[in-house]
Amino acid sequence: MMKSQKLYSLCYLLFLLICPFAFSQDSLSTSVMTQQQAKITEGDGWVFYEYFTADTYGTKNALTGMAIIQPGKEIHPAHEHFEEEYLMLTQGSGVWTIEGKESDAKTGDILYAAPWDSHGIKNTGDQPLVFVVMKWQSKGVPEPQSK
Repeated sequence: MMKSQKLYSLCYLLFLLICPFAFSQDSLSTSVMTQQQAKITEGDGWVFYEYFTADTYGTKNALTGMAIIQPGKEIHPAHEHFEEEYLMLTQGSGVWTIEGKESDAKTGDILYAAPWDSHGIKNTGDQPLVFVVMKWQSKGVPEPQSK
């Protein structure tokens, strides 16, 4: 066997040995989670359904969920965190708070929150407010420093 073929064979063998460990971390696979399977957390005037929270191919610290907030309530005041986040209002109305400024929140609106930007939503309407949230940190991207 030629020297280059031996080297190739050795590299291939190392790849086969190392590869399972490099990709063995738990990662979410394609699946459906029903609302009955979601983890449910309840608070004063709100319910949160936590769906997928596992790492995916390209994300870590991921959270997907849905909240139902009663009139006059909020899950928590405006807050900030290092993960990116989308929040889509699917029912009801309220007030968005972004970096200390308030604006109307209406069904069909979607919020993107960049790392460390203060954001929140409160139900100021007369019916339940429902939103879907997706929050994550991208793998291979360093955690951004706070402002």
